[in-house]
Amino acid sequence: MSITPTLKAAARAAYRDVWRASTVTFRGDETVLQAFRQKIRIDATNAAREATTPESYEQSTKLFRDIAVVLRHNIVQASKVRQMEDGKDLYRVHMRSETELGDNYSIKNPAPVDTSSRSARKREKLDAAPPKEASDFPVFYSALKRAHKERIVPELREEDLEESFVRGSGPGGQSINKTENNVQLLHKPTGLRVACQDTRSLSQNRSRARKWLLEKLDRLMNPGMSKEDMKAAKQRERERRRRKKAKKRDQARAAAKDKDVED
Repeated sequence: MSITPTLKAAARAAYRDVWRASTVTFRGDETVLQAFRQKIRIDATNAAREATTPESYEQSTKLFRDIAVVLRHNIVQASKVRQMEDGKDLYRVHMRSETELGDNYSIKNPAPVDTSSRSARKREKLDAAPPKEASDFPVFYSALKRAHKERIVPELREEDLEESFVRGSGPGGQSINKTENNVQLLHKPTGLRVACQDTRSLSQNRSRARKWLLEKLDRLMNPGMSKEDMKAAKQRERERRRRKKAKKRDQARAAAKDKDVED
């Protein structure tokens, strides 16, 4: 018995669910996130290849759903805050709203924190702050620009794409609603997906969909150094230079005003 399109759609939905759950669970730890995604990608490919019956296909799909549930409910991250006076390390555990707390009474009902002093309130505010995103790319614009030029530019291969055309929706008349000009692209190695229905022309939509998919692939492979990131960094650099010039101008005016007062 062959695998029906419904089973394949359920498997893809389960895979995307695991992908989204890993993004939330391993936020701030890019190394672990990419390693987990690579492992899941390999397991999904092997499961699709080895599943020959609908029953085995459903079991693989259920397994991926269970993995997504475990990621959301049973795995938390911890980051080191500081070292105590007795030499022990103090860690902050990042709990989410869907995290299962279990039966530990000290976790469900923590001891009240003294917020009467300023230092206690500041410490409580720091502990409640979300973890900072991991940053492996240069901070300064000049170094970021150099790293952007030296980055590995991704390449789209047609054999890695799964392309489908569906009927469009929304404003545009019969040219949109009665023609299959909505282009949907799936990058099979990474699971990235885009859909384009910007124009009435099918060829233009296909071209734009590939352009968008390439941009998403660039952001995935070069975090912080893609074209979109460079545009944002360039805008931030312009704002920084503008503020610097304004500060120097204000200081010069203040110095000139003080000199006039002294005279």
